[in-house]
Amino acid sequence: MNFLAALRSAWRALASNALRSILTMLGIIIGVAAVITMIAVGAGATARVQEQMKGLGSNIMLVIPGGVTSGGVRLGAQTSQSLTEDDAQAIALEVPEVQVAAPSSRTSAQVVAGNTNWATSVFGTTNDYLEARDWPLANGRLFEAAEMQGAAKVAIVGQTVARELFGDQDPIDQVIRIKGVPVTVIGLLERKGQNSMGQDQDDVIVVPIATYRNRIQGSGGGRLKRVGSINVKVYEGQSMQVAEDAIKELLRQRKRVQPGADDPFTVRNLTEILQAQEASSQVMTLLLSAVAGVSLVVGGIGIMNIMLVSVTERTREIGLRMAVGARARDILTQFLIEAVTLSLLGGAIGVVLGAVATWAVGQFAGWQVSMTLNSIVLAAGFSAFVGVFFGFYPARRASMLLPIQALRHE
Repeated sequence: MNFLAALRSAWRALASNALRSILTMLGIIIGVAAVITMIAVGAGATARVQEQMKGLGSNIMLVIPGGVTSGGVRLGAQTSQSLTEDDAQAIALEVPEVQVAAPSSRTSAQVVAGNTNWATSVFGTTNDYLEARDWPLANGRLFEAAEMQGAAKVAIVGQTVARELFGDQDPIDQVIRIKGVPVTVIGLLERKGQNSMGQDQDDVIVVPIATYRNRIQGSGGGRLKRVGSINVKVYEGQSMQVAEDAIKELLRQRKRVQPGADDPFTVRNLTEILQAQEASSQVMTLLLSAVAGVSLVVGGIGIMNIMLVSVTERTREIGLRMAVGARARDILTQFLIEAVTLSLLGGAIGVVLGAVATWAVGQFAGWQVSMTLNSIVLAAGFSAFVGVFFGFYPARRASMLLPIQALRHE
């Protein structure tokens, strides 16, 4: 018996018990669909974290002021104003692993352009902030040294601000008013999208830190040039931990912190936080896929069970085939093809169902999903393996029957 003849015979045998075949495939269908959906959800979560890491910038640390204690009450992080622009300059100059250290302060403001207004965030910082964040310009230019030193009334705007204030018009050289201060737009940032907290990173205006301190903040920011945070970018290939320890030691010296006393600042390694999120999502994807894979194994056990029943029901048929010249190899091939056909057909239906489920999760749950060819090949390949693995024993058992005993079977 050639392969095509065995395939036709196997297909007729399955079609003669269509309902039983469908119920047998159900475990494979559910297993394949679950594996594809779980992998797609996990891959989407991983891709989302990678996008956030790309949006944040690589090798980034954030230095923020610590908390203050008043009357025995600890007021939490960033309630003190212990960091200055000089601290950022010292970090950039004295820590060899640091590429740039950008001081920044932030406030919210209602910005007006002509007859349009928009509430947004205003950052006072330097060009180093954009370098640290890997945030290029889509149009325009960066701040010049004279503008930084002279508190020039210039600004760089994000994509959201440009859209809300100017629509489709080019924002470059347009004048906006920030808390009543007229500022000329000199640059437009590339789109960044949302951060890990769901906040729109493009809804921002960047001005020179001297401009922020002397013109927008209002009080002049104090003679000590206090800042709200320092964004630090470490050179590629340098140890983030070494840089973090060096920054802490430098700031403790500058703040004259006594041994054993709490630091009046906090250093957060943002890249490590997102990498930990990515690792967690990958582990969760693996666990969910393993759980879904159990359905495939259960489906394989169902195939073995039904094939054993089929062998028992068709014992006389097997004996008759052998009596007219069928070899043990032919019987083995026929039953093995039946098992693999059940498995592959169930896998194909499962792929379609998995694609629909993946689409539904992304459409209705609002999750980011990523269905790849590798996940489909993996699920379909595993379903075929299940068919061969669990179908071999019944097929082998059928091929080992003796013709005389098989013909006498009642």
